[in-house]
Amino acid sequence: MLIQDLFELRIYKFENKTQEAKMEEFLEKAFIPAMKRNNIKNIGVFKHLPEYQDSLKQIFVLYPIQASSQFGQISETIYQDSILQKEGDIYINTPYNAPLFERQELILLKPFKGMPFLRPSSLKDDRNDRVYELRSYESPSYSLLRNKIEMFNEGGEIELFEELGFNAVFYAEVLAGSRMPNLMYMTTFKNMESRDTLWKSFFESPQWKVLVDDPYYANNVSKVDIFFLSPTSYSDY
Repeated sequence: MLIQDLFELRIYKFENKTQEAKMEEFLEKAFIPAMKRNNIKNIGVFKHLPEYQDSLKQIFVLYPIQASSQFGQISETIYQDSILQKEGDIYINTPYNAPLFERQELILLKPFKGMPFLRPSSLKDDRNDRVYELRSYESPSYSLLRNKIEMFNEGGEIELFEELGFNAVFYAEVLAGSRMPNLMYMTTFKNMESRDTLWKSFFESPQWKVLVDDPYYANNVSKVDIFFLSPTSYSDY
């Protein structure tokens, strides 16, 4: 497994299903093929599980980059691709009054030393049932964020996830994004029943009870956001 320097997470936000459908067409047929032609691999593309989605429509695109100098430069590089210029006209020349998305968020992620790479899910079960759980943990201060990251690494939280079989895709600190101080991580389950069972085992484990009751790790998370996602048909995993 190659160790990657950083990851990018793009989140496209839509006002309606028409925008969403057109953006998916662009991603599947133009943008992601262009990324792969430019040696960007292991691209995950996810949408909210319908039963857990509110009125907000989003698409998540996750991929590794080699250095911080690439952050925010992927689009500039990709849009110089001659094939994309033809295949991506729906996006490149979209009229001002018919945008393909409402807003885009770009998040720069640095992997934890306890898992210093992006690991595409190895699950072989039906992708239609698969659940990707993306978690965002905000901290009250940068010192407490460091404390929470230490809880994952030295404290053994990553080790426990691995022992129980959470199939993590990544654990990472947010270096740039709309919510900071912040860390994010993504785990994978063959279905929602499996997810619930594994989290129950996690919270009931003696290792977690010792860790969560340790005053050294107290109050290091102030806000948690959880997104239940499914892979698109054109996602690499």
